[in-house]
Amino acid sequence: MTLLVDAGPLVAVADEREPRRGQILALLRSERKGLFVPAPVTAEIDYLLGRRFGPPARRAFLRDLAERRFETPGLDARDHAQALELDHRYADLDLGLADLSLVLLAHKLDTRRILTFDERHFRAVRPLQGGAFTLLPADLPQQPGD
Repeated sequence: MTLLVDAGPLVAVADEREPRRGQILALLRSERKGLFVPAPVTAEIDYLLGRRFGPPARRAFLRDLAERRFETPGLDARDHAQALELDHRYADLDLGLADLSLVLLAHKLDTRRILTFDERHFRAVRPLQGGAFTLLPADLPQQPGD
């Protein structure tokens, strides 16, 4: 099943001290249907990696993109209009373009699965196709000892 990827987990992978790093890497490696990072999210990742870890981390991410480890769909004019509608609907959340792009692409790709640490936003927002988002790693079954 398709997995959308938010900025937080990919930035966390660059931090060897991040306690969820292994879990995130395992999720990324186990995905068989495709990893999708919306174009607006790639800019956010580039910025955060540069601020936290410097140019080598930014370059490593750019290399991942160049090697097509992630699909990076963009938004068109209709998507931006729909993003504006969603922004008005969820104005109290102040989602921003990166999060809005995840909601829109979840609909286009017919998935509800998002790799994110942002439970506050994605528990409140409803997928356009109905239901609720599955947020990874939070929605994974707990293992004994966790």
